[in-house]
Amino acid sequence: FDAIKAELLAFMQDRIYPNEQEFAKQSHAARGANGVEWTHPPLLVELMVEAKQRGLWNLFLPVDSAELAPEGAHLGRGLTNLQYADLCEIMGTSIHAEFAACATNCASPDTGNMETLARFGTEDQKRQWLAPLLDGSIRSCFAMTEPDVASSDATNVQIDMRDDGDAYVVNGRKWWCTGAGSLHCKVMILMGKTEPDAPAHAQQSMLLVDMANTKGLTLVRPLTVFGDDDSPKGHMELTFEDARIPKENVLWAPGKGFEIAQRRLGPGRIHHCMRAIGQAERALALTAARAAHAAAEHASL
Repeated sequence: FDAIKAELLAFMQDRIYPNEQEFAKQSHAARGANGVEWTHPPLLVELMVEAKQRGLWNLFLPVDSAELAPEGAHLGRGLTNLQYADLCEIMGTSIHAEFAACATNCASPDTGNMETLARFGTEDQKRQWLAPLLDGSIRSCFAMTEPDVASSDATNVQIDMRDDGDAYVVNGRKWWCTGAGSLHCKVMILMGKTEPDAPAHAQQSMLLVDMANTKGLTLVRPLTVFGDDDSPKGHMELTFEDARIPKENVLWAPGKGFEIAQRRLGPGRIHHCMRAIGQAERALALTAARAAHAAAEHASL
């Protein structure tokens, strides 16, 4: 672990911190003409290749999840969640907060989606979606939040998933779907209501949505915070109009969506919290440096 940590610190010093401004510049240039189709900046592609070569790929993937992944997939370095928390804090000192995470295939929502697929996907689902996600050749998004309900309580999710033979017909809106605007995003985990007559915590299911081949799915717009759309990742508003999702795309089983969401939440909160600590440390360091510079200038006067 100490060797991995030392390699990550060197990667941050050599490749991440010096390229933060260039990453921001290229990210803003990576927006598609219609505003909803973004691509990886060339710098990020270059750093992803290097991170793989330096053994810094999929560090988030814990040992127990790696054991469930397809044979031959990139399985990280066999760390525990506790060990990764330390490394995640270091990654979080980059600006943008997930610049280093994206370069090492440790960014949300892919990390949570990969663990979800490892734990609850069928072998066919893992081969189709988990293996390329672990390789970094595709990306994913997660659609739970809805504009009309308090979606932090997953039992409030209302998007309609009507049973129709061999498929669910989906109608409704989602927003704050992180990563959906990327042309590299090929699969979505969609949470909605398939069992309206079941107890409150057994009404929801999670479905895998093929982003490129699902008719009736529309990317409406990227959402912004203080005017920033967070490209090249972004957070999208989506609509579903009579979109047919095959029942074979259900994760685990119908009615298990709430339980999957709770199990997914634990590692995800750790990742975000540690990155937030890293951001706070970077902000404090920049503030201290500015204060020291100001004090030196005042002394020289």
